[in-house]
Order: sequence, then structure tokens, then C-alpha cells
Amino acid sequence: MDYLISEGYPSAAQKFASEANLQPTPAAESIHERVKIRDAIYAGDIQTAIERINELDPSLLEKDHALYFALLRLQLVELIRKTRADSNDNVLEAIDFATNNLAPRAPANQKFLEDLEQTMALLIVKPEDRSPELSALLEPKLRKDVAQRVNEALLKEQGERTKAKLVHLVRMRAWAEKKAREAMKDLPEHIGLGLEQGKDGHGNGALHSNGEGEAMVA
Repeated sequence: MDYLISEGYPSAAQKFASEANLQPTPAAESIHERVKIRDAIYAGDIQTAIERINELDPSLLEKDHALYFALLRLQLVELIRKTRADSNDNVLEAIDFATNNLAPRAPANQKFLEDLEQTMALLIVKPEDRSPELSALLEPKLRKDVAQRVNEALLKEQGERTKAKLVHLVRMRAWAEKKAREAMKDLPEHIGLGLEQGKDGHGNGALHSNGEGEAMVA
């Protein structure tokens, strides 16, 4: 249940809760909103994501300055991406956004300042001259990283565990197997987790085919 809620599987979590006769937790009740926020970030619609975060938890971004700056920086990246695709190559919108939203916050934190300077370099450095670190700002991974931080922050604010119990159990199991192999215990070459889809169609399909799309990474 914890895993399904934290990772963003609303239908599977609802079905599990119903079959197990469990009461929904605050995190379960907010899962649909968290999925909408994640999807907005994945789509590069950061303004919508910020608005939904404020609707779900109005105080979160006021308290978590680093998270808010990360969202604003990602919004700047998306504006720069848009200008790169624009035939007129208009960068004024991106510069105005950086000036009004990020520049006032940057002096308070050295990392903020470095992140802002690096992001603005996208407007100056030609694509063929960019370092791998600079080019990485335009990769989908940045969206996923920010979405993960938002998801964990929302769960933390709701008093929920940011890492599902199942994830910890899997890590403990991997550690136990590693120790057993180091001790030369007689173990099969591969020990499955029991989550794979069997040849007969049985198995835990909720984690792989539940109609929710991509999981929320935690």
C-alpha cells in the first residue's frame, strides 16, 4: 500500500485499500493531485505545477526555498527551450523571467547563484560548444529530478514516509542476499522478487500494468 501511494498508482492503491478494508491515508487522498503535478512537470508546464502545489499545500513553497527555486529554474529552462525552438529566437521572455523571479532570490544562496548563472549560459553558449553538464539541463532527467523532489516534499509535509516500506524491504533483501553469497551459502543463481509477470498471466501486475502510466519516482 505504501509503495503504491508513494510511487503514484492511484487505481491500484484504491483497489488494494478496498480489498484489504483499509482506510485511506492523507497521502492516498492526495495521490491524484500529486500525479497531476508530476505530469505537469514532465510536460514542462511548470507554472501549472506550481499552481497545483499551492492549491494542495499553500505553505510548502513558502517554507522550502530550495524546492521553489528548483521549480523556477526549471521554468526558466523550459522558456529557454521554447526560445530555441522559436524561429524568431526571442530570448526576452526568458531574460525577463530570470530577472524578476530568480535573480532576487539568487544572492541569498551561493548554489542558487551558480545554478542561475549556469542556466543563463544556455542563452549564450552555442549548442555545439556546450559542456555535457550544461547540455544536461535540457534533458528529461532534470524534469524527473524536480518532480521527485516535489513528490517527496509533499509526502513529508503530510507526515507520510517519503520512502515506501516496500522499497526498504527490497533493499534489505538485496543486502541479505549479498551477505549470503559472500558467505558462500547455497543459493539459486537468480532469486526473483515475485513481482514479475508469470507465463500463465498471473503475478503482481499492479506494479507493471495498472493504467497509471509511469510511476512517480521516489
